[in-house]
Amino acid sequence: MTPKFDPRLAIVVAVISISFASIFIKWSESDALTIAAYRMGFATLILLIPTFLLNRQELFGLSRRELVVLALVGVALAFHFGFWISSLKHTTVANSVLLVSTHPILVAVISHYYVRERITPVAGVGVGIALIGMIVIASSDLALSPEFLLGDILALLGMFALATYLLSGRKLRQKTSVLPYVTVVYGTAAICLFIACFSFGAELIPDEGREWILFLALAIVPTIFGHTVYNWTLKYVTTLVVSMSILFEPILATIFATFMLAPPEIPSIWVLVGGILVLVGIYLVASRSRD
Repeated sequence: MTPKFDPRLAIVVAVISISFASIFIKWSESDALTIAAYRMGFATLILLIPTFLLNRQELFGLSRRELVVLALVGVALAFHFGFWISSLKHTTVANSVLLVSTHPILVAVISHYYVRERITPVAGVGVGIALIGMIVIASSDLALSPEFLLGDILALLGMFALATYLLSGRKLRQKTSVLPYVTVVYGTAAICLFIACFSFGAELIPDEGREWILFLALAIVPTIFGHTVYNWTLKYVTTLVVSMSILFEPILATIFATFMLAPPEIPSIWVLVGGILVLVGIYLVASRSRD
């Protein structure tokens, strides 16, 4: 069935929206877990309304097994946001977003060996190129500051969690509408993140009102208009379009960080070199992997 809204335009909106996430996070002075918890919590509350209006029957018709799978997907998403947002507290936007965007590399490798979704030789070369780029970025950060390297490691942990999230929910997403899917997944992630906040003593009530505005902005812009719309487009766009869209997020996020943060985050020459290698590798893997 042809959608009423052009999926190609939707994916442009989604990628631009997702690229603002790191800027909002950098502007916030709250704990990383607090940011992640409210981002998921507000997104869930907002999505409950259209989900009940449009997909209430499907939501309540989910089997126990499907709910368990969705809950596990939500746990993986909670780990992703917990690690990735924490990484932005220690390293630059360019490094963090570039490294977390390498998830197609891990997805392709896992799919090749465990799901038997074979990747082509060209995609294999892409994996190698991306790994070299990641080593260049990490080596550059280690030379600058151990704290930057810690941020890189957290971003990579966020990438592992994101790959787990994508792989674990792949089959169920194919037969479940986007609203019931993301509502249960986001809700589970929010619960996990609030539990983590209590467990690690993260401050849950910010003093400044601007923090609440940033939490809401994160829920609406990169989560609903970003991740949720992106999930919807995956049913309609080609693999090539998906792979190209993946490349634009770190590029746009880095541009935004250069012009919207104070002081501006301008990548070093080695980060640019490593970033180009990573993007080339991601493109080769995402566009040449066999379905």
